[in-house]
Amino acid sequence: MKKKLYKSGNAWALLIQKAILQLLDVNPEEDEVELEVENKVLKVKKATRE
Repeated sequence: MKKKLYKSGNAWALLIQKAILQLLDVNPEEDEVELEVENKVLKVKKATRE
């Protein structure tokens, strides 16, 4: 799946479809995600609550 980045202020945003959030078990209103870059690959995962 290819996605386009969108300008958001001084940053760039990536829209994530609801179906993908459901697969990640992420509720965007309550959960946070962790971003990691490894070998030029962006990984997104649900952050663990402390």
